[in-house]
Amino acid sequence: MTGLYDEARLALHAVWTRRWLALAVAWGVCVLGWLVVSQMPSRYESHARVFVQLGSILPDSVGQPATAPAVDVDTIRQTLTSAVNLEKVVRGSDLAGTVSSDRDVADRVASLAQNIKIVSQQDNLFEITTTAASPGLARSITRTLIDIFVADNLAGDRTQTSTSLGFLDKQLDGLQKQLQDAETKRADFQNRYLGSLPGTGSVSDRIGAARNQLAQVEGDLAAAQSSLAVVQGQMGGTPQSIPGAGGGGGAGPARARLNAIQGQLADARARGYTENHPDVIALKSQLAAAQAAARSEPLVGGGAGGSVNPLYLSLQSMSAEKQSAVAALRMRRAQLQGDLDQLNEKLAADPEAAAEQGGIDRSYEVLKTQYDQLLTQRQQIALRGDAQSQSDDLRFKVIDPPTAPRAPSAPNRMLLLTGVLVVGLCAGIGAAFAMGQLRATFTTATKLERATGMPVIGSIGEVVTRAQADHRARRLKHFAGGAGALAAAYVLLLAVEIVQRGMAA
Repeated sequence: MTGLYDEARLALHAVWTRRWLALAVAWGVCVLGWLVVSQMPSRYESHARVFVQLGSILPDSVGQPATAPAVDVDTIRQTLTSAVNLEKVVRGSDLAGTVSSDRDVADRVASLAQNIKIVSQQDNLFEITTTAASPGLARSITRTLIDIFVADNLAGDRTQTSTSLGFLDKQLDGLQKQLQDAETKRADFQNRYLGSLPGTGSVSDRIGAARNQLAQVEGDLAAAQSSLAVVQGQMGGTPQSIPGAGGGGGAGPARARLNAIQGQLADARARGYTENHPDVIALKSQLAAAQAAARSEPLVGGGAGGSVNPLYLSLQSMSAEKQSAVAALRMRRAQLQGDLDQLNEKLAADPEAAAEQGGIDRSYEVLKTQYDQLLTQRQQIALRGDAQSQSDDLRFKVIDPPTAPRAPSAPNRMLLLTGVLVVGLCAGIGAAFAMGQLRATFTTATKLERATGMPVIGSIGEVVTRAQADHRARRLKHFAGGAGALAAAYVLLLAVEIVQRGMAA
C-alpha cells in the first residue's frame, strides 16, 4: 500500500507541475465540445391520443348481430402518413411558411414521414407522436394531421363508394356482353351435337352418361322380360274357368276357399317368392286340403256349368302391365342407341368438335364465375353505401389533444454539457500525465536510484526566494482564475439552456 501511495503522489505531482497544460487542454476540449452541442438542433415531441372505431349496422353473418371491427395499426399509419395527407399537412400547418416550391414540399413530406410515429396502446386506441424543431410546430402538425384524417374519412367514404360502383358497373356491362356471346355459342353447339343426350358437361361426359343410362335400361328390360315370362308361365297352368252350377247355381264354401287360396298363391309367386318360401309351402298345403274338400262338396243347384277363374283374370292383368313396361323399355333403349350412333357419326365427320366444346365450356364457366363475383361485390358495396348514408360509420374521438412540449426530447443538452466538461477535465489531466511520462524527472532520491542503479549519497532541497514565492503565488491565482472561468462557463451554458427551454415553452 505504501508503494501505491507513493506512486499516486508522484503522479499527482507530475500533473500538478504541468497544470497549465492540463488547463489548456481542458479549455480546448470543452470549448470544442460545447460548440458542437450548441449546434445540435432541438427536437420537440407533441403527443396525442385518439380513439378510432369502424361501426357497422350490417350483420356479420346470418343470425349474428353487427360488430365493430378492430382497426389495424398499419391501416391507420398508412392512412395518416400517406403522401397526400402529409402534403395537406405541410400546406395547412406552420410549415407552409418554410416552402416555396414543389421540391420543398416533397422534402418536407419525406421528413414528416420519418418524424410521425403511431403506436397502438390497446384496441382502437392510438397514440400519435410528432417530432419537430419547435413546440408550436410539433403541436400544429399533430392537430392538422388529425383534422385532415377526420375530414377525409367522413366525406371520402361516400365518394369512394360511388367511384367503386361506377367502375363495377362498367366491368359488369362488358362481362355481360361476353357472357351472352358465350351462351349463344354454347347453345348452338348443344343444338348441333348434344341436344338429345342426357346429362351435362363435355361430349365425353355426356356420352358416358348416355352409355350408363343405356346399360341401366337394358338391365331393367331383362328383368321386365323375365318377370313377364314368369307371369305367362303361371297363366299357362291356370284354368280360365272353374266348375260351377249351370242353371244359375253357385259354388259351395269349399270351392270358394279353394279359389281364395289359389289367388293368394298366385299373388305370392308374382311377388317373386320361390317354391321353398315358407308362405308358398303353407299355401300349397292349404291348397291340397281345399282341393280335397272341393271335390267331395256337391254342386249347389245340381247343374254342371262353370264360372270365370279370378286367378286367371289377375294374371292376365299383370301380364298386360308387364308387356307394356317391356315395350316402353325397348323404345327407350332404341332411342338412346340411336342418339349415340348419331352423335358418333357427327364426331367422326368433325373430330374437332370435342375440343371446340371444351373451349366453349371453359370460356363460359370463367366468364360466369367472374360475373357472379363482380355482381356479389357490387351488391355488397351498394349495401354498405346505403348503410353508411344512414349511420355514422366512423367514430373518431380525440382522447388527449396534441400537447405543447415544454422541453426538447432531444438532445439532452444539460447532460451533454456536463459530459463535455468531464471529458475535458479528464483529457487535461491525461495530457499532463502523459507529458510527465515523456519528459521524465526524478522527484525523489529513491526514484533516481531505481532508474540509474547507482546509490544516491544525498539530496538538496529547493531554496525559494521571496520574489519567486510571490511569482508562484500570482501564477497560482491565475490558474485558479482559469479553472474558475471554466466552471463559470459551464454554469453559464446550463443557465442559457434553461432560459431557452422556458422561452420555447
